Amino acid sequence: MISGPAFTAASSSKSNTSLCLAQDVGRPLRRCFCNQHLSAKVERKSLLKRTTRGNFKFSPVAAVIDKESLEASYKPSEQLAQSASTPTEVPKVVVLGSGWAAMSFIKQLSKTAASKYDITVVSPRNYFLYTPLLPAVATGTCEDRSIVEPVRNFVHGKAKYFEAECKQVDVAQKQITACYKKDSEAPGECFDIPYDILVVAVGSTRNTFGCPGVEEHCMFLKSIDDAHRLRSKISECFERAAVPCATEEEKQRLLSFVVVGGGPTGVEVAAELHDMVDEDMKRLYPELMRYVRIRLVENKDHVLGTYNRTISEYTAKQFERSGIELVVNNRVKAVEASSVQVSNSKTGEMQHIEYGACVWATGINTNPLIRQIQADLPEGSQGNGRFLVTDKYLRVRGSGGSIFCLGDAGSVTQEQAHAHAAELFREGDANGDGKLQLKELRDILLKGSKEFPQLADYAHFLDGKAGSLRLDLLAKKAISGIRGKQDTMSEALLGGLSMSSELSLEEFEGLLQKIDESLRGLPATAQVANQEGGYLAKIFGTAVVEPEADLSTLPGFEYKHKGSLAYVGEDNAVLDQPLLGTLLGKGAGIVWKGFETYGQLSTRNRVLVALDWFRAKVFGRDISNINSSRSG
Repeated sequence: MISGPAFTAASSSKSNTSLCLAQDVGRPLRRCFCNQHLSAKVERKSLLKRTTRGNFKFSPVAAVIDKESLEASYKPSEQLAQSASTPTEVPKVVVLGSGWAAMSFIKQLSKTAASKYDITVVSPRNYFLYTPLLPAVATGTCEDRSIVEPVRNFVHGKAKYFEAECKQVDVAQKQITACYKKDSEAPGECFDIPYDILVVAVGSTRNTFGCPGVEEHCMFLKSIDDAHRLRSKISECFERAAVPCATEEEKQRLLSFVVVGGGPTGVEVAAELHDMVDEDMKRLYPELMRYVRIRLVENKDHVLGTYNRTISEYTAKQFERSGIELVVNNRVKAVEASSVQVSNSKTGEMQHIEYGACVWATGINTNPLIRQIQADLPEGSQGNGRFLVTDKYLRVRGSGGSIFCLGDAGSVTQEQAHAHAAELFREGDANGDGKLQLKELRDILLKGSKEFPQLADYAHFLDGKAGSLRLDLLAKKAISGIRGKQDTMSEALLGGLSMSSELSLEEFEGLLQKIDESLRGLPATAQVANQEGGYLAKIFGTAVVEPEADLSTLPGFEYKHKGSLAYVGEDNAVLDQPLLGTLLGKGAGIVWKGFETYGQLSTRNRVLVALDWFRAKVFGRDISNINSSRSG
């Protein structure tokens, strides 16, 4: 007699052998035969129910079936044999994380596709956070509950979820060790989960670049708790400055706000803070307005360095109109309890900027779990110390196809275009003269960008207008670096380019090599993570993904840049979008609000965010410091 967790065998006399099907709700039906290997045809409607994954589970009843009645009712059939056999094992998939990449994967994976796998999501944060609106939450423009969505809303009907933190990935044994986050140090509170496929989407951590005092004295903005702390700190600064015993020096320090980092996050923090002061604090603390200063410190000579120069210049002018001070060409050397020490990168001059609150909004660092996984992978399979290197299908190199990596934690390997230079040149040389004119160069770069995405930016630098072509500065530098001192062509390329400018095969190969050398990983943005999660959902829905699966017939991941936006204050925004081009000002502000509202992952959140915009504009922000207990 074979017994298992779903069955209990009851022994009796040979003439009255019986089999007891014990109640065991939720477990799959396993193969079980009596001494003669009989299969029982029972009332399946009352005893067994088919689950969504094709297995069986017991309904909350028990039945005792006499052996003779079993033999009398036994009628062999293919269908009956299939019912009694063990269901086919489905791949065990473990997803680590609950951010953009992980939740995009789960959300876009259909229930039909999910039924092909046994999926478990593990994350210490049981909600998805819409990170682009954290600056708005920190200043009271939006409420925290408006930009979070429970993980269980996404996984319902598709996967299991455990609120736990992955402490270790055993690559060799294919299992993870996770602990409930509040008991991670307690013995016996951790558990192992085996996997066939592991999807790593744990994101990144903040990067202080080793700057002294940052961890101790700065505010950050990567989590909802960070937004709570910053919101409380701003309120605290104004309230402390308002008390009668506050000196002039204290008021100036308390109401000095410093933002470090001129990227989108830093710019939006400064802009939202300005709006809060101008629209609400001015009305509530009119006597303190002359003390308020908002300064943004940036190491480069302009903010929003990843955007085009027009946007950077507009942002600088908008900040100047708003009274936000840009401290450019300055690097933070140290952060003290009440001041920031900065050094001018050109002159070396040092200065101390006093602050009431300092926000560190620059840099990301590698998640410690990524380093542990890298150490466990075969030597030489990972050449990038900061990220898990993946192939074009987002499979981690050296993992044997068992690990995928999404979002900030991974770096997609892009194929080198210069290895195919001759083939591209022949295809682009439309008139067969052995030269590429600039129009031909533009066309072949555009066509080649479908296979080599790194060519896309250079293709767009070649812009046809009024029958002539111009070459953007970056492309000019690349080509001039190849040509050296070939005066005739250098002058033509760097001056007003004409249709007679030409590239030989050798020069074209050199150009592609320069482009390949400048290849960078995809930006660590929500847009990239969202697209990667959606891509992986399509892959998992197209075929049953297993280790060592051949994905060569499927398309690799291709990032499609849909544009960049940033809020710059006073209902103004900047937008750089491939189709619309550059959009600045109030119109871009409307687009920005519409995008951030529609970009929420649920209808509930879209409604809440829209109501928050309306509430803040009509009734003002709520400056109550109800989060002081959370600020620590």
